[in-house]
Amino acid sequence: QVQLVESGGGLVQIGGSLRLSCTASGRILSRYNMGWFRRPPGREHEFVAAISWSGTSTYYRDSVKGRFTISRDNAKNTVSLQMNSLKPEDTGVYYCARSRTWRSSFAADFDSWGQGTQVTVSS
Repeated sequence: QVQLVESGGGLVQIGGSLRLSCTASGRILSRYNMGWFRRPPGREHEFVAAISWSGTSTYYRDSVKGRFTISRDNAKNTVSLQMNSLKPEDTGVYYCARSRTWRSSFAADFDSWGQGTQVTVSS
């Protein structure tokens, strides 16, 4: 069983940046593909980004391409999400999760969800 803990969320102005971190315990993250999801207010989870177990492959939802970067440090058992040029529509609770497959953007294909970290983008 892998336990995931997200951190780094907060309140930021439009155009600002945040860096989210996901730290794992219980299992070695390097064995797994990992992803980030978010849940905007009043909406369902939506896929944000994913990274392969080696860190050599990534994919993103279209609306964050060029603004967000997912990365990982397997030596530190962490996965990060650098978010730049933030917009109000990026507001939500951000979760990291373990992927049971690759190239999927469906929440059902991910497990071991963390508790989430709140990101609020305001003017």
